[in-house]
Amino acid sequence: MDDATLQTIRQTPLFAGLADDQLGCIRLGDVIELPPKSIVAREGEMSPFFYLTLSGETQLWRSYDKQDVLMAVSKHGHFMGEIAILLDSPWLATARVTKTARFFRLDKDGFWKMLSSCPSVTQEILRTVAERFRNIEGYASQREKLISLGTMAAGLAHELNNPASAALRSASYLQQVSEAAQALLGELIRALDPAAWDRLLAAAEDAVARLKTAPPLDSVARSDREEALGTWLEQHQVAEGWKLAGTFVAAGLDAAWLEPLLAGLPTKSHAAALSWIEARLNLKLLVTQVENSASRVVELVKAVKSYTHMDKSPMQEIDIHEGIESTMTMLTHKLKNVTVRRAFDRTLPRLMAYAGELNQVWTNLIDNAIDAAGGKGKLCVATFLEDDYIIVEIADNGPGIPKEIQSRIFEPFFTTKAVGSGTGLGLVISHRIVADRHGGEIEFESKPGETRFKVRLPLRRTIPA
Repeated sequence: MDDATLQTIRQTPLFAGLADDQLGCIRLGDVIELPPKSIVAREGEMSPFFYLTLSGETQLWRSYDKQDVLMAVSKHGHFMGEIAILLDSPWLATARVTKTARFFRLDKDGFWKMLSSCPSVTQEILRTVAERFRNIEGYASQREKLISLGTMAAGLAHELNNPASAALRSASYLQQVSEAAQALLGELIRALDPAAWDRLLAAAEDAVARLKTAPPLDSVARSDREEALGTWLEQHQVAEGWKLAGTFVAAGLDAAWLEPLLAGLPTKSHAAALSWIEARLNLKLLVTQVENSASRVVELVKAVKSYTHMDKSPMQEIDIHEGIESTMTMLTHKLKNVTVRRAFDRTLPRLMAYAGELNQVWTNLIDNAIDAAGGKGKLCVATFLEDDYIIVEIADNGPGIPKEIQSRIFEPFFTTKAVGSGTGLGLVISHRIVADRHGGEIEFESKPGETRFKVRLPLRRTIPA
């Protein structure tokens, strides 16, 4: 390396504090030049080099859920690659040259020798690393929340669509049935004398009452009864009796119930009378469907409010189960093919906690368990009291966490998912919420076919603001 290049490197902020007898750490490296579009290093890949930009420009991009996000721009005097070497980990971003760039480059051995022999350089690198960690973690933490919010929003939209669509269909059909019932009512008023009319009204009320208590039937039994009742109706000159049979069977009505009713009515009114009773039953069924759909919407909205703890202070006295249940409601779309087992101790005392933050923990752990089980395995969520701690245990029957990486799962940016599929901060954030904010602990044990995360929350603790 010639003296001019040496002086250029020495004039950068990183090496500005070097004494003359410390220039040896610069001579450990070399200078390279890369054209635009060159890749210095790729996210998720190991690279043994530390780079100091002497000229030109390099952009650093990080992938989040298949979307590339610009994290930083490296220009004259900026350096990169130190985190990967210090942590012995893959690069956190892809470095792409945008303007022809010259770099001072050190390999891993040279980097460590530089740190050991040049205190001013070491101080500047560690200060910058700490600042970068705060910035990256802060951004990734917000990104993690947005990803969680997006997952919740997608699930909520899916769950709301079903009852909303059902209510819309029922309301539309309700109007048709109501109009048909009105027309039949006019026809019957003209055809029946007061005694026959009273008999029909009493029968209709009884049919509606039976609808509420009729036992459910399996598909085979239901089909057999509908066929038999349709045949009986046709034999009694009720045109298209098969159209009425399904509703009558759902209400528990059969030939033995219908026969005395028809015997007390004029023959010419039989079809209209039975069609009117069937319309009354359908009206009741449709109103019930609308009520059930509306109740489901209300339940989902309640779960959202419970999950986000809208209109409540961050720290409050909570029932731990409410947060877990609201979280699982929000994740219903991901739990459809998962066998869920709850083992809750409902006698647990209430806990002073940051409810919204704990819900973020439950979301992360349950979502990870679902992914680990392949979206179709088994999930067990348990709560119990152990000494003076409330324990929340979340277990799955996935393949387990490999032993060689178990010691690293709480490290910042470490993830077992594909590049771009996660921030690598979910468990880190969860651990800080439990440990720093609530004075608790997160423990885990894992083997093939069973992974258990145990969250320990102290019953008595003054939580800092």
